[in-house]
Amino acid sequence: MAVASSTATELVHQIFDLQRVLRCIVTANIAKDADVGFALQGVMRFIGEGESRATKLASRLGVSPPVLSRHIAELEELGLVVRRPDPADGRAQLVALSETGIEKVREFEEQRSSNLRAYLAEWSEEDALEAGQVLEKLTTSLNHSVRATAAGSHHSNHTA
Repeated sequence: MAVASSTATELVHQIFDLQRVLRCIVTANIAKDADVGFALQGVMRFIGEGESRATKLASRLGVSPPVLSRHIAELEELGLVVRRPDPADGRAQLVALSETGIEKVREFEEQRSSNLRAYLAEWSEEDALEAGQVLEKLTTSLNHSVRATAAGSHHSNHTA
């Protein structure tokens, strides 16, 4: 059950169009949260899922540990993130949202949800649920494929 080349090409175009529209939306709304940019909001969302080691967060976010470390330092300076030593490994640190950070993530999510409801005013609940399911399936498939490709690049599996 393979996807046709023309279908894949059209899907790539649709994904690029979606990325462009999302960048426009982010740009239009960035002034509202000038203290915490879009990238930091994404980092906060992942940190908000539960206390974790920075190295694990970097892997989940697809960024290098030094990049994440800078983000965490910036969020810590803003009082949105707290760090503490990992009891299982004194060299490592656990990162979590502060109370202020938890509230800030709630505000971001409420604002985004409100904006999206306004943008999708013509949609039915069923349309939104279906879009969510398709996007989740696409994200899961792409994520799985990227991880499999990365794992496969460490050893060669050529067959004759």
